[in-house]
Amino acid sequence: MEKKTALVVGATGLVGGNLVNMLLEAPEYEMVIVWVRKSTGINNKKLEEKIINFELLDTYKLEDTVNHIFCCLGTTIKKAKSKEVFKKVDLEYIVSLAMKAKENDVSQFLVISAMGSDVKSAVFYNKVKGQMENELSNLGLRGLKIFRPSLLLGDRTEFRFGEKAAEVVSKCIPFIFNGALKKYKPVYGNTVAKAMYKVAIEEKSGIEAFNSEVIQIKGTI
Repeated sequence: MEKKTALVVGATGLVGGNLVNMLLEAPEYEMVIVWVRKSTGINNKKLEEKIINFELLDTYKLEDTVNHIFCCLGTTIKKAKSKEVFKKVDLEYIVSLAMKAKENDVSQFLVISAMGSDVKSAVFYNKVKGQMENELSNLGLRGLKIFRPSLLLGDRTEFRFGEKAAEVVSKCIPFIFNGALKKYKPVYGNTVAKAMYKVAIEEKSGIEAFNSEVIQIKGTI
């Protein structure tokens, strides 16, 4: 089995953090590279950490050995403090990274989007996610895998009211997410990470998008 090299961008977030730990244990990967603003604090011989300035993302060169890129970048308008900064993180940085993947003929580019992503949406968040998906889809990547989870559950360093409320509801009255509401069921960050890992090692070409229900299944089997 040919060993792979993975690049994780957004490695200190909820999904990215779980994903890094998972890939470090995965036999398919001989090296895990992370591009981060600050150190993850992880000490592992398979890990190569690169501290970067995302404002200068276009100037960084992608390592030639990278086979798979896991893009876990994402913020909120509250944290970004403006729509312009939000769009820079959730659209411009991601497209820049995907262009590097295209230039290096990376076999798998996996990215976290969101449920409800739609370039025509009246909701700014969903519209930007839709724009991101459209731009990536037009790049001609060998393998583009888009993950559209519902609200994410898990331990974050920051407080997100919507996610915390969803966690309380899913624990207290889990049956509410049965039937027609099943697709809105919150999903744990480590479940999304596992789904991304499993999809990556399948090495399928072309564009695939996974909704939250499929993520739940792939991330738990």
